[in-house]
Amino acid sequence: MTFYGLRRLAAVSVLILTGIFTAKAQPGSIFGKISSTEGEIIDYATVLLKGTEYNCYTDRHGHYRLEAPAGEYTLIVSALGFEKYEQTVDIPEGEALKHNVRLRHEATRLEASVVTGNAIGRVKRSAFNAVAVETKGLRNSAKNLGDALTRLPGMKLRESGGVGSDMQLMLDGFSGKHVKVFIDGVPQEGAGTAFDINNIPVNFAERIEVYKGVVPVSFGTDAIGGVINIVTDKARPKWHVDASYSYGSFNTHKSYVNFGQTLENGFTYEVNAFQNYSDNSYYIDNWVREFETDENGNVHKLPVDKNDIKHVRRFHDTFHNEVVMAKLGVAGKDWADRLIFGVSYSNFYKDIQTGVYQEIVFGQKHRKGWSVSPSLEYVKRNLFVKGLDVTVAANFNYNITRNIDTSARYYNWYGEYYIKDTKGEQSYQNSESKNTNINASVNINYRLGKAHTFTFNHITSDFRRKSRSYIGTSSVLTAFDIPKVTRKNITGLSYRLALSRKWNVSVFGKYYNQYNQGPVSQSSDGVGDYISMERTTDSFGYGIAGTYIPLRGFQIKLSYEKAYRLPTTDELFGDEDLEAGKTDLRPEKSDNVNLNLSYGHDFEGGHRIYAEGSFIFRNTKDYIKRGLGKHGSTQFGIYENHGHVRTMGYNISLRYSYSKWFDAGVTYNDIDTRDFEKTWTGGSLQESMHYKVRLPNIPYRYAGFDANFYWNDLFAKGNTLTVSYDNFWQHEFPLYWENIGHKDSKNYVPTQFSHNISLTYSISDGRYNISFECRNFTDEKLYDNFSLQKAGRAFYLKIRVHFGSN
Repeated sequence: MTFYGLRRLAAVSVLILTGIFTAKAQPGSIFGKISSTEGEIIDYATVLLKGTEYNCYTDRHGHYRLEAPAGEYTLIVSALGFEKYEQTVDIPEGEALKHNVRLRHEATRLEASVVTGNAIGRVKRSAFNAVAVETKGLRNSAKNLGDALTRLPGMKLRESGGVGSDMQLMLDGFSGKHVKVFIDGVPQEGAGTAFDINNIPVNFAERIEVYKGVVPVSFGTDAIGGVINIVTDKARPKWHVDASYSYGSFNTHKSYVNFGQTLENGFTYEVNAFQNYSDNSYYIDNWVREFETDENGNVHKLPVDKNDIKHVRRFHDTFHNEVVMAKLGVAGKDWADRLIFGVSYSNFYKDIQTGVYQEIVFGQKHRKGWSVSPSLEYVKRNLFVKGLDVTVAANFNYNITRNIDTSARYYNWYGEYYIKDTKGEQSYQNSESKNTNINASVNINYRLGKAHTFTFNHITSDFRRKSRSYIGTSSVLTAFDIPKVTRKNITGLSYRLALSRKWNVSVFGKYYNQYNQGPVSQSSDGVGDYISMERTTDSFGYGIAGTYIPLRGFQIKLSYEKAYRLPTTDELFGDEDLEAGKTDLRPEKSDNVNLNLSYGHDFEGGHRIYAEGSFIFRNTKDYIKRGLGKHGSTQFGIYENHGHVRTMGYNISLRYSYSKWFDAGVTYNDIDTRDFEKTWTGGSLQESMHYKVRLPNIPYRYAGFDANFYWNDLFAKGNTLTVSYDNFWQHEFPLYWENIGHKDSKNYVPTQFSHNISLTYSISDGRYNISFECRNFTDEKLYDNFSLQKAGRAFYLKIRVHFGSN
């Protein structure tokens, strides 16, 4: 062989050997788990190698895995609501590098708005039109959970007065009982006044989830308007203490304490306690009925000029409530992720200053009560087989409420009174209602592989009320001798298909059953002449919900449900004081459609935007509407089925944040609810004059804005000064049908615009906090309901301490 032949042979051999060794070279990989510094799993976080196309998302358990050629890279992990993580990593050839990451919550308070990431992200990415708000950024304020909810698009809280006043939640045009409230997935119907959402401090919850219209079967509910789920913090550190006290205008005191511990062996305990007290002695504007009493005791009523408006102080509106909740159990066992036994006790007292209108004045009428509620919670993931998750929850609520109206005095807004010939400022009574309410639910979730999920839910509830009078007379609004009973059973089954991270779809069906027994009035005005009636109803509902992510950060959701809403205890039986019940109410039937578009993006330099828009359509038959009635001199609220109602509307929200220094957001809502009952009731063929007219006494256009500035490391590292501003605007709306009568002679809830501002200084990364708030600082006249004026300018100071170990 020649020299040149040998050279060619050697060259070919080198090429062959090089190819062999190159083929044997294997890419490396990096894997791990992403969680928060508090230990909470972060799913759907973005994981990437900087400057390359290698990227992925974490799964529902926070796990990730990337394959890439061996070498040195910069690993970047990001999730909305958390600080970005960057770290140099060296991926070995042919081996897997384990690299776990713990993300810190951002110092900005974007977590007080709609965000994605961890549990909030799971809500946002579901196929249902759902949003969530974390309360972390509000815990140094004197706000309650109702105040926190008003930051979400479509939400409004209608209160009749100050602290402890009667309230109604509004969600996308539906209010009151159309919206169901849960705490950790357990329904709160019948829980009592002390647990109304405007009486629970914001510190009580970790986050609040809001499902609009179409609701997952896992809640087992019959809501048409939607569901509000208050979620408490279950991922507690080994030990923790959170305590606060606030004092403010109108002699308002609020305090909260939460402490607990989880031991190494899994034993856990926790105690929550909170109280509210207020004289609610704010000024309102109203005409005054004046009178004179001569030396013989004769009363001379002076002529009334209703245009002569006086600035007077509320004098009989004290409210206080106290709540203690204790839980103990075990966590992290092979046979139970959580097994918790709990018990709560609550007490309340409430003066009744006015009736359904502000011109009606009381001076001694009041209400009081207490409740006790044991509860059970059991949670186990992967029970018996992998992918089978079971949650069982139950509670029993026993509460007593007393309505006392025995005074023979007539009061005016000056606090003056004269003695009447009859007892009772509104309706002579001294009555007691004993309510027992049992709720139990089971939720079974089975994940078959990564793409298929089956969910079964059943919830049952049993409510009973027994009433008696201490003075031998019944309330004009009910019959004490007729038992009041309602039982509900709702069963749901759903299937979720998720073949890709970009889309998923859920189909579901629900079965509803309700039994009611109670009094029904035979009178034309809806009260008095009661007979006992029993009714059983059952119905089937179904729906579909889907979501698609065509581009990174952009999400589309569309859902439909044929839904039913069963009448609640308040609608069926009233409160036996200011509200009349109606046991023969029919369930509401509704076709619900929701379309939601959202987009979020991070820009260079720390800028971030999040935008969301929703379209809502509801076509409701047998709509249950609250109206106002009058029986003699007694005015009261009453519920009735109102034929056919159609709701269409939209809400939009936009949020912007800049690094750790600033964030701001705005929401706008326009919801149109109209009467689509074409003819009068009773079989008449005559067209109704209300046909296609907007329903009265419902706010339909409102908006809100908030902005927050953060001065980090002020005076010392870990100290932060927060300056916050928020406002709320509401368009006027009529008390009665807007097409009847001249506008100048109609009763309207006026257009209003309120402003709030606060300063908070946090020390040692939030361990010590002091805040100052001024609410309604322009002293605007505010009304959620016609003639029932809310508080003017008010000031609050709050001190909070928080300790804990990881």
